[in-house]
Amino acid sequence: MERNNQPQPTVFVIFGASGDLAWRKLIPALYNLYLDDELPKRLAILGIGRKAISDEEFRAHLRDGVDQFSRRGKTEKKSWDEFAAHLNYLAGDLAEKQTGTALAEQLRQFDQTWGLEANRIFYLAIPPALAETVAGQLARLELCKDCRRDRLVVEKPFGHDLASARALDLTLTGMFSENQIYRIDHYLGKETVQNLLAFRFANALFEPIWDRRYIDHVQITVAETVGVGSRGGYYEHAGALRDMVQNHLLQILCLIAMESPVSFDADEIRNKKVDVLRAIHPIKPDKVHQYAVRGQYGKGQIGTQKTPGYRQEEGVAPDSSTETFAALRLFIDNWRWQGVPFYLRTGKCLADKVSQVSILFRPVPHQSFPASAVENWQPNRLVIRIQPEEGITLRIQAKQPGTRMVLAPVDMQFCYSDAFNTTAPEAYETLLLDVMRGDATLFMRADQVEKAWEVIAPVLESWTSVPAGDFPDYRPGSWGPEAAAALLTQDGRNWFEPVASSAKCGEQEDKE
Repeated sequence: MERNNQPQPTVFVIFGASGDLAWRKLIPALYNLYLDDELPKRLAILGIGRKAISDEEFRAHLRDGVDQFSRRGKTEKKSWDEFAAHLNYLAGDLAEKQTGTALAEQLRQFDQTWGLEANRIFYLAIPPALAETVAGQLARLELCKDCRRDRLVVEKPFGHDLASARALDLTLTGMFSENQIYRIDHYLGKETVQNLLAFRFANALFEPIWDRRYIDHVQITVAETVGVGSRGGYYEHAGALRDMVQNHLLQILCLIAMESPVSFDADEIRNKKVDVLRAIHPIKPDKVHQYAVRGQYGKGQIGTQKTPGYRQEEGVAPDSSTETFAALRLFIDNWRWQGVPFYLRTGKCLADKVSQVSILFRPVPHQSFPASAVENWQPNRLVIRIQPEEGITLRIQAKQPGTRMVLAPVDMQFCYSDAFNTTAPEAYETLLLDVMRGDATLFMRADQVEKAWEVIAPVLESWTSVPAGDFPDYRPGSWGPEAAAALLTQDGRNWFEPVASSAKCGEQEDKE
């Protein structure tokens, strides 16, 4: 995973450049890379969209987005003007041949001006339904035929279910080579998610105990405090299982559970992830209720803010059975993890905005301390916090000060903000730079996508065929429906619930 080489001359084409993704994420990320001197000296960013606007109007629109969403805050005129000189706009319908012809001419002019053949990145910042149309245009015009230089970036969702994911992959790989296709999941670009690899494989301390002999279970939580808001129309066709579990949570699970790679070659890393997905014990259709829980938030209040129920959100059916909460209990059938449950949960309108992994270790084999000394004893626990306060906490037992032997849990903490006096790059900065470098380590391969769909397919089919009869079943500001707690209590366990996100980095509390 080489990260210190500057990319070759590049033409970065953004389809759907007048849309929200380019405005909020892509251009702010590219601008920050420019400020960090990470971009190639010969660079052209060409936006394509249906709006009939000039280059100057396009640049002004994008500057407004950078001012609002860049991690560095508002732009400075000099640096923005220098960056904006690389921005151009082409108005046209993505499905029309003349738009493709105009694009081909622009690309030819860039190569002619620079006197070389530049790398070409085609970023599909467009609705999934248009992806095949645009990809087909590129293939017909032979704009993406060089496997070495030309790359296609596809945003999630990668299909709506297993069948549609396979159909999309079949279409794309029929036009382009697999090594040209970069299926982007911004979650994999987060600094702490990447640090899972460093934590596991750059330190000898934990790997010897990273298995079923020492680990009791693993919990992965990705929670949001907001509802679906204006995304109700999209969410009705997605739901928490598709929107979060199939991609984000299963990818985190893979990083926690994968075997040590031989090298950091992109395909070697991805092979190890696929091995994990292949080893996940299949959920039988008639056993879904034992392994999966769904929920939907109702009306309520978070703090002083009143919150509408999901069924009252714009674009949502009044009798919707779409889940806004999902929890799974998964097992991995291999020597390392046999019998160790992995509990996954995600949801909207929950008590805190947090993404974390909690790894609970087994108790010591023999408790030699007197009962009076271990009243507050807890098993060792490792917590990897992905957001908002990135860090790692190890909970151990220590003797309390005093004349008696009394044990109490204490935390050893590592906070990224304290350890590194710098601002971490946004996920899209890392991922866009990797595309320009041709590094596919953090991107999804076709077999990864399909195996992830296979894992949740029985749950999707069950929930689709039998509408929920008790929705809404949790209040805003809670940690989801009661059935989610029962998913663990049936195993004699309970969820670890983080305290408010304003607390000290890594601080935790348990709630039964």
